[in-house]
Amino acid sequence: MRIFDPHIHMTSRTTDDYQAMYDAGVRAVVEPSFWLGQPRTSPASFYDYFDSLLGWEPFRAAQYGIAHHCTLALNPKEANDPRCTPVLDALPRYLVKDNVVAVGEIGYDSMTPAEDTALATQLALAADHGLPALVHTPHRDKLAGLRRTLDVLRESPLPPELVLLDHLNETTVKEAADSGAWLGFSIYPDTKMDEDRMVALLKNHGTARVLVNSAADWGRSDPLKTRKVGDAMLAADFTDDDVDQVLWRNPVAFYGQSGRLQLDLPSHDTPATHHEGNSILRGGE
Repeated sequence: MRIFDPHIHMTSRTTDDYQAMYDAGVRAVVEPSFWLGQPRTSPASFYDYFDSLLGWEPFRAAQYGIAHHCTLALNPKEANDPRCTPVLDALPRYLVKDNVVAVGEIGYDSMTPAEDTALATQLALAADHGLPALVHTPHRDKLAGLRRTLDVLRESPLPPELVLLDHLNETTVKEAADSGAWLGFSIYPDTKMDEDRMVALLKNHGTARVLVNSAADWGRSDPLKTRKVGDAMLAADFTDDDVDQVLWRNPVAFYGQSGRLQLDLPSHDTPATHHEGNSILRGGE
């Protein structure tokens, strides 16, 4: 089983997670920029973070045979903090980087006017740079949040086939699908979706334009949830081809629209030991 996790925050995970993911079949990931838990107080902290997603984290993933790409944006939560909004002006110089496969996460957290502005601005940036957009639908008032998101999308220059609506569930999937966008589902231990609900939804909705992710981060989450969905699909009589479509071909097709996916990696049996001139070895060479 080959797996592409299209939304996972590896900055928050350990090297043991990378090894376990590789052993489970994960060969590619996309890491969206997001809120780190501790509020940032200046744009400079975003730029250091973006640089790590473009340099250090792909290097770290390659140690374990996993191709790493990222999406960059001012996230919805911090779009409400005027100390952070200058990031919008700096994004164009980051969106031209080869490893950036979408603008994201963008969307809504509390559905404020500031979030309206950040979403519309970043959808326009995605269109200007020929990139897809990863859109975070809010965790509260999901259906109202989705409808507000779709209103902004309809007014934006970005076509729906370049939009991935993420964190969907049973209450939002129909309207999201009717929009023409791609459909993202986050599988969590306690909240959002779980494997059984995801399998039931796939039976009713089908596998077209569906992406399944772990969205694993610093909270209670599981970076192996994509594999668990694949196993649950097989147990529910989906075919190997169905699983491959959901867990590999669909994310490749969506992010491939950026023209920047690089999924071939050298063998991780002899990984590089230096990043930007610094050894990653501990205890000497």
